[in-house]
Amino acid sequence: MRFIDEAFIEITAGNGGRGCLSFRREKYIPKGGPDGGDGGKGGSILLETDESLTTLQDFRLQKKYKAKNGSQGLGKNKHGKDAENTTLKVPVGTIIIDESTNEIIADLVSNKEIIEIAKGGQGGLGNARFKTSTNRAPRKFTDGADGENLKLKLELKVLADVGLLGMPNAGKSTLISKISSAKPKVADYPFTTLSPNLGVVQSDFNSFVVADIPGLIPGASEGIGLGIKFLKHLSRVKILLHLVDISIFDNDQVIKNLKDINKELELFSEELAQKEQWILLNKNDVDPSQEKEIREVIKDSFKDVKIFSISALSGLGLDKLLSKIGSRVISFNENEANE
Repeated sequence: MRFIDEAFIEITAGNGGRGCLSFRREKYIPKGGPDGGDGGKGGSILLETDESLTTLQDFRLQKKYKAKNGSQGLGKNKHGKDAENTTLKVPVGTIIIDESTNEIIADLVSNKEIIEIAKGGQGGLGNARFKTSTNRAPRKFTDGADGENLKLKLELKVLADVGLLGMPNAGKSTLISKISSAKPKVADYPFTTLSPNLGVVQSDFNSFVVADIPGLIPGASEGIGLGIKFLKHLSRVKILLHLVDISIFDNDQVIKNLKDINKELELFSEELAQKEQWILLNKNDVDPSQEKEIREVIKDSFKDVKIFSISALSGLGLDKLLSKIGSRVISFNENEANE
């Protein structure tokens, strides 16, 4: 299924039912009083997260949603039936934005999370409500209130603990396919990954989620290449893993690639640029002698950075890396729980 991370919809809650104008008309009761009942409440529109959903595809196909109206009040003081609420299912990680104000209404990050996004209108009042000591036969009643109407932007951000960075063909898709059950497309041409891939990784007794983000190029923060469409998915991650292809045998180019991507992160978001980042020297089995040299060059350019040597294809060095990541993710989670 194609990953769709944005959708625009219009939702309208149900109107309240009209109040009833009615008088008792029973045998042997010649002067029956008002007995018009109230109208029923209109249906509200709810949003509920569902972890089985991974895209906003359905909201691209259907853009307008309307809940049912409440039923009209009836005679004999019978209340009109309230309309059922309409529940729309969205993926975990969906942000709800008011299109007219660009204000974030909700950020849904837990499974089975439910919010009322548009409230149904209250039912109108029947004429029985207006009976007084001075007006025993009121002919007044009210219409039901209109349900709320909103135009919304839905934005889905990948929920992951770890994000994979790297130039196209750095080996991100190969890595995530090796360490998880995710099966991204792997090929030797740029932009193999056209959508974020999520993989659940089991390491020791820990598990964490890794997101393979499409390769970045200079100008991504301005929309060049696959652009900011995917950069925003990194905003939730705890650790960034920056894959470097050392098989290109060009230390200057390796450093340039690292700096170019970090520049794009900085241009897109200062918060993103400040996230903890580990550098993975990938394809170290092509020429092991290259690794020591490039490691020293990287240390000179990036102070106090963690560097790991791996081969995503053969699996060399992955066990140690995954153990370190698992422990670090646990540390992050514990710190968040204590805040």
